[in-house]
Amino acid sequence: MKELKILVVNNYGQFCHLIHRAVRDLDMDTKIIPNTTPIEDILAEEPDGLILSGGPEMDRAGLCFDYVRKIDLPILGICLGHQAIALAYGGHVHAGKKGGYAEVEIEVLEEDDILRGLGPKATVWASHADEVAVLPEGFIHLARSDICEVEAMRHPTKPIYGVQWHPEVSHTEKGEELLTNFLEICEKY
Repeated sequence: MKELKILVVNNYGQFCHLIHRAVRDLDMDTKIIPNTTPIEDILAEEPDGLILSGGPEMDRAGLCFDYVRKIDLPILGICLGHQAIALAYGGHVHAGKKGGYAEVEIEVLEEDDILRGLGPKATVWASHADEVAVLPEGFIHLARSDICEVEAMRHPTKPIYGVQWHPEVSHTEKGEELLTNFLEICEKY
């Protein structure tokens, strides 16, 4: 795979630097940017894709809603990034029944291109303090768990994906495969 440029949007999550490192370890050009970076500045960087990091609260998601609506690039939302995608397209987010960061077994409903090779089940690490409660209209439901119905989703026509879990942490099974799948999507786009 050729070297791609991936921008990691910092939503003040504790693992943002791990996303950056995981992408860099896959031999990609990557950079962390503030979630207040104007769209024109992002486009001037000529990235091949964006990753929206997790974060503590939606009030601090900066311009993420604009990014997912207006930037025509592959986008992967992780945790809060996943929730921001859902909200930007009319879905709903609520507080999860199980809040803390913990091991969760996910069931892959549709392997799709982002979850290729991850199913039928995988053990991942996720926080469910908040979670997507209702998929945006038309979105494709990709994965679920016993504690959260919408663990992963994708936009019906754009290369926009969301996962509740953290593929960048070492405890997540097949996290590197998910990131590699995203990079392959970026390369083909």
